Amino acid sequence: MDTSHIADQASRLRASDVDFAAWAAGLGVIVHQDLTQVRIAQLLDKLVAKGQSRSLLLERLKAADRLANAAMWLVVHATYAKRVDINGEPLTAADFKADPQGHTGGSLNMVPAYVGYMLANLFSGDTRSWLMEQGHCVSAIDSVNLLLGNQKTRHAAAYPDWSDESLSRFVQDFYSYELNNEGKPASPLGSHLNVNTAGAVSEGGYLGFTALQYVHASEKNERLVAFLSDGAFEEQRGSDWAPLWWRAEDNGWVVPIMIANGRRIDQRTTLMLQGGIEWFAKHLEHQGFEPSVIDGQDPAAFAWGILVGEQWLEDEAAAIQRGDRSYPARLPYLVAESSKGYGFSGAGTNRAHGTPLPANPAKDAESLRLFNEGAARLWQSPDDLKQAVASFAQHQAQNRPQEKDHPLAVRKVANPVMPEAPWIPADLRLHSPMTSVDVAFCALIKENPKLRARVGNPDEMSSNNMGLTLAKLKHRVASPEFSQDEALDGGVITALNEEAVVSAVLANRGGLNLAVSYEAFSVKMLGALRQEIIFSRHQMEGGEQPGWRSVAIISSSHLWENGKNEQSHQDSTLAEALLGEMSDVARVIFPADANSAGAALLAVYQHRGQIANLVVPKRALPSYLTAEQAIQLSKDGAICVEGDPQAALQLVAVGAYQLQQALKAWQRLQEKGVEASLVYLQEPGRFRMPRDSYEAAWQASDELCNQLFPTSVQARVFLTHTRPEVLLGHLRPLDLGVEKTAALGYINRGGTLDVHGLLLANRCSWAHLLAKLAELAKQDANQWLSKDEMAALNGERPLTELLPLGR
Repeated sequence: MDTSHIADQASRLRASDVDFAAWAAGLGVIVHQDLTQVRIAQLLDKLVAKGQSRSLLLERLKAADRLANAAMWLVVHATYAKRVDINGEPLTAADFKADPQGHTGGSLNMVPAYVGYMLANLFSGDTRSWLMEQGHCVSAIDSVNLLLGNQKTRHAAAYPDWSDESLSRFVQDFYSYELNNEGKPASPLGSHLNVNTAGAVSEGGYLGFTALQYVHASEKNERLVAFLSDGAFEEQRGSDWAPLWWRAEDNGWVVPIMIANGRRIDQRTTLMLQGGIEWFAKHLEHQGFEPSVIDGQDPAAFAWGILVGEQWLEDEAAAIQRGDRSYPARLPYLVAESSKGYGFSGAGTNRAHGTPLPANPAKDAESLRLFNEGAARLWQSPDDLKQAVASFAQHQAQNRPQEKDHPLAVRKVANPVMPEAPWIPADLRLHSPMTSVDVAFCALIKENPKLRARVGNPDEMSSNNMGLTLAKLKHRVASPEFSQDEALDGGVITALNEEAVVSAVLANRGGLNLAVSYEAFSVKMLGALRQEIIFSRHQMEGGEQPGWRSVAIISSSHLWENGKNEQSHQDSTLAEALLGEMSDVARVIFPADANSAGAALLAVYQHRGQIANLVVPKRALPSYLTAEQAIQLSKDGAICVEGDPQAALQLVAVGAYQLQQALKAWQRLQEKGVEASLVYLQEPGRFRMPRDSYEAAWQASDELCNQLFPTSVQARVFLTHTRPEVLLGHLRPLDLGVEKTAALGYINRGGTLDVHGLLLANRCSWAHLLAKLAELAKQDANQWLSKDEMAALNGERPLTELLPLGR
């Protein structure tokens, strides 16, 4: 770039326009580089040509500078101070917190970005959706929102104006650590984005997922800005694929913006060590982006980049539609170059990540001096700030919602039309439960063509018996092969990266979503899933109902089907981890057979705001439950399949393969004239000890619990898909004590085995189940098992001599 030419051009612009020169002079810590001045002048010419007032546009640019300074002033007060002086008088040592906290440097960098986003909306008259990867920069968002009055109910009630009292309460609430009478955080503020933050749709606590999600989030004709982190770029790969997924036909206009401040927690980012901004721009070009480097310290630069980036993408789409070029489109990508913590003491240093001053101003005179000097540079008079805020308050005149109500934040999906489940005769013929899932999902999307369908696929759709869904939706690719299940507009997002594909379905908040993965590898989705679970639950606790339809995460090719693939493929961790989350938003479901799998899947989409992990076999298993039983099981979470629940002995199966083993054990008891019941437990979380009122409302009724799991039972043995200790820990209400209750499950034994061998190795066969039941019932197991069977259990004969099912 010819910098001297740019400087000369900027000089001429300032000389020819006094108002432009007044803005170009900057304000406080906001400096307008020559390149930004030239870019803004070109943007102004375009907006004026469309009928806007040049003088009014320049006033709004000045207002953005004033707002950015004021918000940065509030950010540093939130970190350090417990009192605010709106008139800008210096603070004393007594005015500071004993324990300053905050991700101050990143928040200072986010202020110009978020103000620039607001400015772009003001210039174009559109309210864009936004996502922010670095959720720890929340004080930037909350500060700007407070100053603009762009607040949700709880913030507006707590911080209603700019009085010293209101702003002092704001900074005191930041990292206050106080609890209310219910044992929940008393402050409406958080250390990350939360449900009280206007416009927030995700906590942003797991760096990297926003970069994977933004391209899938907006719908046709919507506009979305995604704020990304250079630190997250090295943490979570997969965002480079965004151009492969974007289509003008079913995606909105997206502009990703990386805040490139060059530092993560305690050192420079790898991006900087690899070669800095120049290297990164070339990398983006190689990945199919159209990068633009902007001044990350200037809100005007962000506004320019958003508007120009959208125009670039619109031009790309038009060229593709004309046939001048083909997909993938080159997505715009803004690289906002800055130093961490710009605008305050400590900028560009490691300490800028948290608290940028050398020490606490409450105790250190030099830090007190630095704070007051830095705050003075940022301070704006209340009268000037009021005028600046008025410049932004044009939503009614522009006939658009406030940014707190951007499209992604208020997305509400109506109840889908529910098809009939694919019922199969309960005649013990072999059917794959995953095939029923496949048929049911195809029926669902057929009945709801207006809801954008997405399937996340990190494995093999065909291998997991999802062939019909693949044939209907197809892999989404830029260059389809005619002979393959591929299409430009495909609804199956396929990549050998669990985080990337699950992000595609989590981001599609306006549609119907499903992800299918090998169970052992689905645990890699946990961070992304947990982020959604937490935010959804917090919305419900705050009186909001999430608008997105619940998402099904299918774990197939699961632990008990992967005996041949070594122990790395034999893992029930995801189900166990999700059982630890709140059961009303994180459901873990173990369908028993084909009918219950189809019924359970369709039941997921009758709810909102839930993540449902369905652990479903892909191999053909006996079809055991009738349609009526499957519906009842989906409704209640458990059902008695054999015997009288009031019998003294009880077998409880959790998992399809476990049901087959339990049935064999129950049949043996029948042959021996022993009365026992067999209960199938499909959703364990419905029978746990509830941890709060929301979870209690999701629990099975006391009547059902007493009916299926009476306390009169003398011996109860669970046979579970998961590790046994995990299940028992969650099912304390059903635990009658160590003398009456036991659980068998995965005990981390595996290798290269078949299904039967894996069950035997983990002491989960029908014979082990009978032996444990006999032990609890204080019965002689020899009465139920043959001499050879007992010898095998006791290690006197090979375990493999215990015959599997059907032998």
